[in-house]
Amino acid sequence: MTSPYERLFVRKMPNCLDDLVNEGAAAGVVEPPNVGESLALMRAKEVPESKIHLTYTWISECDTPVQWVKEHQHDYDEVLIWHGNDPADPDDLGAEIYLDIEGHRHVITTSGSVYLPAGTRHCPLGFTRVDRPFRFSALSLNSEYASDEHNTLAL
Repeated sequence: MTSPYERLFVRKMPNCLDDLVNEGAAAGVVEPPNVGESLALMRAKEVPESKIHLTYTWISECDTPVQWVKEHQHDYDEVLIWHGNDPADPDDLGAEIYLDIEGHRHVITTSGSVYLPAGTRHCPLGFTRVDRPFRFSALSLNSEYASDEHNTLAL
């Protein structure tokens, strides 16, 4: 017997780069070489009941600075999440990343997250260095991803 809740699962994360379009860049953007495939953990396209848009990306090593995401803002709240891959030391990110919020630069070297209220201008986001791969997720408290730099794509 099949569960009536099977429709709520995402069993294979689809590529969602077209949702994001790397804020401010033209369609068809090529991600930096150390940024892995942008995957959708949860979004309304796969689970229509979903009220969130959650992405998952691996960030690989780099020894020179790389800018990834350009400045933008959303009409909804967002949480950015980064976490290292050392189970013996979960706080160790293994990287140095930077994130601007309303023009204030923040340097990040430990696993963690940041809550960005709706209307908060944020980014650029990039990597000063990445010593070993880590995971990056963006949780949009909205069923579709959209910003002032990118119109929402039709589902």
